[in-house]
Amino acid sequence: EVQLVESGGGLVQAGGSLRLSCAASRYTFDDYAIGWFRQAPGKEREGVSCISSSDGRTWFADSVKGRFTISSENAKNTVYLEMNSLKPEDTAVYYCAAVPVYYTAKNWAACQYGLYLEGWGQGTLVTVST
Repeated sequence: EVQLVESGGGLVQAGGSLRLSCAASRYTFDDYAIGWFRQAPGKEREGVSCISSSDGRTWFADSVKGRFTISSENAKNTVYLEMNSLKPEDTAVYYCAAVPVYYTAKNWAACQYGLYLEGWGQGTLVTVST
């Protein structure tokens, strides 16, 4: 089973930046894509971004396009979420999870809707102040 550990959250002012890390173990890039998801208080969980490290394909939610980037460092089995121009509405607990690559081969619906996810981490809190 894939195991994931998130880190890098914190408190930042609006307009600032943070980089989140997701360290994976018991994981092969050919088998899984890695996604970032977030849940704000009183709101449903939403997909933020995903990456298929084996071929470099990425997906971003409309709300973060142009502000967030996702990358992977395969040698370290780590996926990063670089968050720039942060807004108060980005405040949430951010989680990473693995998606079997079979479900991302044709589209990113599994990431967008949080389907078939495995290996949830404990989450890391991002708070963006005004």
